[in-house]
Order: sequence, then C-alpha cells, then structure tokens
Amino acid sequence: MKVKLCTLLLPAATAMLLAATLLAANAQTNAPPHAATNTTPAAPTSGFRAEFLNELKYEEDRFVRLAQAMPADKYTWRPAEGVRSVSEIYMHVAAANYNIPRVFGVPPPAAFKVQGFDKSTSDKAKVIETLRLSFTHMREAALNMSDTDLEKQVDWLEGKKNTNRGVMMFILRHAAEHLGQSIAYARINGILPPWTEEQQQQQQKPKQ
Repeated sequence: MKVKLCTLLLPAATAMLLAATLLAANAQTNAPPHAATNTTPAAPTSGFRAEFLNELKYEEDRFVRLAQAMPADKYTWRPAEGVRSVSEIYMHVAAANYNIPRVFGVPPPAAFKVQGFDKSTSDKAKVIETLRLSFTHMREAALNMSDTDLEKQVDWLEGKKNTNRGVMMFILRHAAEHLGQSIAYARINGILPPWTEEQQQQQQKPKQ
C-alpha cells in the first residue's frame, strides 16, 4: 500500500463507537472515544519498541498538559493567516496518530475520514479527549507489532520504501516538531508550560 504524505498527515475525522450519547455529543466534527481492546499485548520492557513507547508517553503527557493549560479562548489563536491555530495543531497531531499506523497494517477507527479533521472542532474538552484517544491508538499499534516486524520494508512517502522502525522514528519526530510549535504558541500567549513552571517552583524552594 503506497502512502502519500498528504494522506498520512492531513486531518482526518476519526471515530470508534463507545456509546450513543457520546456519538451524539461529538456529532460529525470530532473523534468519538477509541474503545480499548482486551487483547493488547503487554508492553515490552526493553528494545526499540519499549524506547518508542516511553518517548510516545512523554510526548502525550506534554501535549495533554499544555492543551489543558491553554485557555479555551486561545484555541482559535494563530500567529498569522494561513498558519495552523492552537487547536488545529493538536488535532493535526491526533490525525497523524490515527492515520500513520495504516503503514503497520493497523486501520484507523471505522468512521475515519481524511478531510477536515484539524478544523473539525476547537472545543477545548473535545480536543483534549481526541488527543488522548489518538495516542492510545498509536500506542496499541506499537504494542501489537512484534520486534521482528521492525525491519519490515513498507511503502512510505513519495513511493519510497522505509522500515517500520523508520516510520516509528518519523512519528516521534513529527510529534516533537509540533510540540515545540505548541510551546511557542503558549509562550506567545503568556502561558508557561506546566513542567517548566514546576521546575521553577522547585528551584525557588529554600534548600534544607
């Protein structure tokens, strides 16, 4: 299966049925909760997949905490016309988390649609929930991969080949790029990243 960059990273409305009430609340503009599976293998304790999952968790924690710290009225803020807004960055990352695992043979939720996902909602609560669920999807894709699959050749961008390992490295690089972008957005709007604030508070405590 050949995968183009626009297919992988363009926004996509993602969904998996959890409950009728949640579907109604999200309507057609947001990704309903991703149902956790009971067959997900245990997390590896060593090796590349373990390292990937640890880094993925780091990225998720920072994205979610930063999204929580950003005021709801800043979610539509953007530094210039034609540039992604605060919410659009978060939803773009979520779209990639749902879409890129196609390369591993892991399909997105049943109602996945490519167009318009990053602009589908700017509601703070929905955006944060979507971020969480998308990282769950990505994590489960990695957990269901075996270590022997890491060197498997797959069709990647612009008709080129890559390995599953290479794609996973791209996933982390993509998330880190947009985390840095989101941190810059927060600081421009006077929001200190929560982890930085905690470090500063710790440094200001009197030494015993």
